[in-house]
Parts: sequence; C-alpha cells; structure tokens
Amino acid sequence: MIDRATLPLYLRGRFAPVPEEHGAAGLTVRGTLPPDLDGRYLRNGPNPLPGQDKGHWFTGPGMLHGIRLCNGRAEWYRNRWVRTRELEGHPFIREDFTVDLATTPANTHVIRHAGIVLALCEVGLPHWVTPDLETVGPYDFEGRLTTAMTAHPKEDPVTGELHLFGAGFAPPYLTYHRVTAEGLLLDSRPVDVPGPTMMHDFAITEHHIVWMDLPVVFDPALAGRGGMPYRWDEAYGARLGIMSRTPGSTDVRWYDIDPCYVFHVGNAHEDAEGRIVLDAVRYDHFGFQQAWTDIGGSAGPGGPVGPGRPAGVREPGRSRAPSVLHRWTLDPATGRVTESRLDDGEAEFPTHDETFTGRPNRYLYTVSGDGIAKHDLIDRTSRAHETPGSRHAGEAVFVPAADGTGEDEGWLLSLVSNDDGEAGELLVLDAAQMSVQALVELPHPVPAGFHGSWLPEPVHRR
Repeated sequence: MIDRATLPLYLRGRFAPVPEEHGAAGLTVRGTLPPDLDGRYLRNGPNPLPGQDKGHWFTGPGMLHGIRLCNGRAEWYRNRWVRTRELEGHPFIREDFTVDLATTPANTHVIRHAGIVLALCEVGLPHWVTPDLETVGPYDFEGRLTTAMTAHPKEDPVTGELHLFGAGFAPPYLTYHRVTAEGLLLDSRPVDVPGPTMMHDFAITEHHIVWMDLPVVFDPALAGRGGMPYRWDEAYGARLGIMSRTPGSTDVRWYDIDPCYVFHVGNAHEDAEGRIVLDAVRYDHFGFQQAWTDIGGSAGPGGPVGPGRPAGVREPGRSRAPSVLHRWTLDPATGRVTESRLDDGEAEFPTHDETFTGRPNRYLYTVSGDGIAKHDLIDRTSRAHETPGSRHAGEAVFVPAADGTGEDEGWLLSLVSNDDGEAGELLVLDAAQMSVQALVELPHPVPAGFHGSWLPEPVHRR
C-alpha cells in the first residue's frame, strides 16, 4: 500500500493524478447556469500514468478535462489524455541527439484558433484535438512551424492574429511567429537573446511585442536526471524587451530590471504617453526557489528552501508573499523603466477579459490562496471569493456576458480540486459581484492543473 505522505507534493492531495479516463452526462447543477454559457470549458494539466513519477509537476503527460454547458444545463463531463508520442514512450532526444518536437507532454494549455483546438506545451509542437477531447495528432501549421510553440500565444482581439514564439536549447534560442486570423503561419523571425532562458510567457500591445529575458536558464548538467533541467542563474541578468509588431522587424530595445522571474503575464498596453505598461506575477529569488523546489525542480546555487513545503507557506520571519502582481512601465522616450507592486497578496494564474488583450484593462483575476481574487487596477483594490474547506480553485477564465457593457460583466469559470480526494466541481462566479452563480458537480476528482479556455458554440470543425 502506498504511503501517500511520502509522495512528492505534486503527486498527492489536490495534485494527485487520476488513473482513468471517464465520461458522464446530465451533471447536477447547484444554482443557475446563465443561458449565455453555451459552449465547452476545456482545461489542461499534467496527469502521470498510474505508478509514474516524472520528477516534476510540469512534466507529467497532459490530460484535458471538458464540460459542455448549454441551455442552463451541464450536458457532459469527460477527461482524456492527449495522445502524444511521449505518452506512447518515445524519447524527446533521438539517438542522433536531435529533438523530436512531436514528443511532448502537451500538458499546459488548450486554445482554439481558426477553428482548430490545440493542446499546448512549450517544449514541442502543439497537438490538434477535437472539441470532444480526442487527439488528432501533432500540428505544425502545414509544415511552417519548425520550432517549439509557447503554451501562451496571444490572439489580438482586433486583428484576429495569433502571436507566438518558440524557445530552444540551442541557437536560435528564441523565434517569433505570427499566424493570421485564418490560421496561416506567415511570419517567423529569430530574436537575439544570449542563452536558453526559460521564457514561459510574453505579452503583446497594439504595436509591440514584449519579451521577458529572465535569470532562469537551461542547465545541461541537470538534463537526463528527470524533472526540469532549469535553475536560477543570477549572472544571466534580467531584462524586458520591446519589439515592433511591424512585419520583418527584429530590433529589440532592452530594459534592465531587478532580478526576478515571471511565469505568467496578466496583460500589457501602451498608455497615453506612449509608454509600455506590463502587468504580471513576479517572483523574487526566494519566491522562485520556494515554488520551484515544491514542485520538483532543482534549487541550483543557493540551495533548496525546503522541499515539500506546501505552496504559500512562507519562511519563518518572512512576511512577503512569494509571488505578487507587479507592474513595469517602460518609457521609450527616456529609456527608463519603473516598477511597482499592484497588490500585496499572493497571486498566480492571472487572467482578464481577452477582448482587452494588448489594450488597457481595468480588471485582472488571479488564484490567491484557495480562491479567486479580482484586482481593480485603477482603484488599486482587490476582493476575493474563498473556496471552503479543502477545496482549491484553479485558474479563472472570464466569459463576457452577451449583452454586457462593463468590462467585468460576465462570469469566471474555474475547476475546483480537493485535497481530500473528493470529486471536483466547476465553479461559476458572477465576475462583477464575485459571488457564486452556479456549481457543477463533477463525477470524479480533478487534479490541480494549469490553463484552459472557454470555447463558445458554434464550433467550426475541419
């Protein structure tokens, strides 16, 4: 019998993987589902096969969870592994030491662009899946994508273009790509960075791309040991880069910043003075080391800060949260950057109304503690919905109301996981009031995961 107390943090409690694929129809709804919610909520996350330990939370094979909502009903729930070459046992590094971009866990995000649903993970190609979660196969945009693809592409709500990048272990370490609203990859450009930094996210504004070149880098000495071969390297430096979205442009203006790491961007925009404003979740050195060792990573120089310490538990005598909402303002006229904290509370998985991507937005939503927080970026205030007992909310995806006029008129969808092994639920919050609109009871536990999307009907299928 397995002693669960000895398992790594990422294999127990709310992180515990589920051993099987399931499906259920006619789910119980407590409260009232808005008629506007006609579509599918899909979320991705790591889910190792039974008995498997990949050595890090980030490396387990991807599993999609989906709920179909229609006419005030929750019609079905199902979960499916993304059927990748890695799941079949193929190695990422071939015998000739080349990389197989189709061998990826596909475990980080799921989006839809130009009618194609893609499961994403930044180390390889996306995987095309159906709206019912069945895997079609690796997707390379008709042979045009020859690098890995970020798990955090950005769709411009005005042009419909999809902006993305690929990060590599060897030069070019960073490549920018642009995909048309119709799904054609038109533009690929290498971007010069000094090394294989772990660039997980980036941002767009109306006229610019915002890069984050930060001091968590690939370490060949850690490769092949299981887990993630990255560590904090203070000597690498920390900087933000601004690149024009003009086709063909590769010049980047870099701004040095205080050392930090960013997993996830909230949003970015250009203000009235032409400055670039970037809002994201910032980790200082200690915060990164704490989070990284909790989920299986090597602490690198400086040593670990307590492997197995639950996320959010701070070092004695240290009052600051390990990850907080932060703002950088980059001024092209002066070449200067200013930094400020937006909130003192612990935060991760920032989201917003994506019709404001790249434009000024008032509200961000984050996972904070066990619940969901709403941040007013103008008033600099926040309010939270806390989940009760041993329940933990995941990333909150905003769905705008069809007839809404305010930025926060709509709903937040979040999959709730339980530390005690009970079945999960889909939490539906009124975003304006931060109150419970409905709870959809799921028939099985849902492990804590990463990112998801709301796919409204009608779904275009190819």
